Amino acid sequence: MAWWGLANIKTLRLEPSDVERMRRTLQDANASDDDRIATGFALAKALEDDGRLAEALRALAQANDIARRRRGWNAATFSAGIDTMMKAFAASSTIAETPERGFDVVFIVGLPRPGTTLVEQIPASHSKVEGAGELFDLLLVLAEESHRRSTPFTQWVPEMRSSDWRQLGERYLGRTARWRVRRPIFTDKLPSNWVNIGAIRTMLPGACIVVCRRDPLETCFSCYRQHMAGNEYTRTFEDLARFWRDFDRIANRWTALHPSHVYQHECEALIADPERGIRKLLDFCRLPFDESCLRFHETNRDVRSPSATQVRQPLRSDTARGQRHGALLDPLRVALGLPLFETYS
Repeated sequence: MAWWGLANIKTLRLEPSDVERMRRTLQDANASDDDRIATGFALAKALEDDGRLAEALRALAQANDIARRRRGWNAATFSAGIDTMMKAFAASSTIAETPERGFDVVFIVGLPRPGTTLVEQIPASHSKVEGAGELFDLLLVLAEESHRRSTPFTQWVPEMRSSDWRQLGERYLGRTARWRVRRPIFTDKLPSNWVNIGAIRTMLPGACIVVCRRDPLETCFSCYRQHMAGNEYTRTFEDLARFWRDFDRIANRWTALHPSHVYQHECEALIADPERGIRKLLDFCRLPFDESCLRFHETNRDVRSPSATQVRQPLRSDTARGQRHGALLDPLRVALGLPLFETYS
């Protein structure tokens, strides 16, 4: 993990001597699987920085393969769960009693690596907003209700009345009250809450939900090359592509149903025209324009995600890797249903 910690400091470039030491670590009979996984990701980062892209991909494949052997991922089961979730909320006829409930929350969701930390940093730089980071309160409220009913989440959703959803929303607001002490609005940036957009809309109908999007190839490859424990869908291109499609259909469905409360924020559009993208984001969040949001990288606050160093720098336009890797990423393009690299060149 020390090697991965060094590799994950975006401003640090590992030396050729480091590469050789990591290769020796991978061959060490005393190295555990955890050692080999973390070192493999670090080695891939060092090789990529040195332009040895094919070698870097092999190192990533080996590290992900070890992780996958330890804990598998059933993509079909996950997709079936998303189907069940969508049907459960389609069958729910609940109408919000208090449409303003949750007006003081901005949820920021999306897959890992599409810029959720950056997007949170922008409103968190506003004088009226507290950046709370990754909160688990929504998940805990839903889990508590499932435990109370002794029934899985998707089974009790169609049975809920407006008063039941109101109680859950108020429970969430009570748990998060500390984030509204200094400022009237706060951000809740737990990327995986994209699965729970339906619950958010029903519990907290006044909340803003920002769905962060990035080019699917860039998103999936960034997940594949990042050492993220517990994200087992990132181990193969096929699993990543299926997971992305599940996210895509959830995001598109709720945006189509509730465009005034669910906003899909495009990473590439923000990079192309930062001020326009920031103004659109603030408008959606019902916030007046604040110049400090244009200087989000100067905001001093705790950031604990892998993008902590990036959000303290001005926007960069050199983070895309698809073009640089060229045809090496064609297997991922095939999995995503995208044209092969030669189509672009």
